[in-house]
Amino acid sequence: NARLVILALVANFVLVPILAVAITLVLPLDDSVRIGLILLSTAAGAPFLPKLAEAAKGNTAFAVGLMVLLMVITIIYLPIVLPLLLGDVDVNPWEIARSLIVMMLIPLAIGLFIKARYEEAAAKIQPTFGMASNIALLALLVLGLVLNFSSMIALIGSLGILAGIIFIVIALVIGYLLGGSDSGIRSVVGLGTAQRNISAALVVAAQNFDSDVITYLMVMALIGLVILMPAAGELGKRAQQPV
Repeated sequence: NARLVILALVANFVLVPILAVAITLVLPLDDSVRIGLILLSTAAGAPFLPKLAEAAKGNTAFAVGLMVLLMVITIIYLPIVLPLLLGDVDVNPWEIARSLIVMMLIPLAIGLFIKARYEEAAAKIQPTFGMASNIALLALLVLGLVLNFSSMIALIGSLGILAGIIFIVIALVIGYLLGGSDSGIRSVVGLGTAQRNISAALVVAAQNFDSDVITYLMVMALIGLVILMPAAGELGKRAQQPV
């Protein structure tokens, strides 16, 4: 579906960066918040998307395909566009690519290989891995709240949290509206547009910026979970309702 692919790319790599720049122009943000927000807007293809799609009762296969597509484009797109938006920023494409390959592509390839060659075994172990994924998500949420609580409180006065909430909510709406008429696809495009690639953003931040930018990215990861998990659950409830 060429039209759907083009709209998903436009949402993630054109409209979302424009949204981030607009927010930084409207709100008086600290430099670390401004840099973190723009950095996030150029990094798409979060590995958490299939889990969100599952919660939203969306098309999980499409979610995996969209995740890989956005991730690969991010490797090419981010080093080109980010310096244009932030000025003199040195971005190493290989460092970004290596992180994404190790954390996302290799595990995905292993899973697909096992599913294709050992379908019965894959079906048996899938519930165990699903439970492990849920437990890891809960641990991430709790630890994220505990470890970043002071940082979140410090960001309240800087409008950083407000900017992050506005960014995620509007990005969700953008993706949802451009996702077509199929509710299972539309919810995935919306969630995939709102959930940014924290891993890629952190690689760039660690190479180029101070710890305040890294802290803001971690806080944004937590804000994304807090907003998008309930949103995915609500979309899942709507998907189950009779038309």
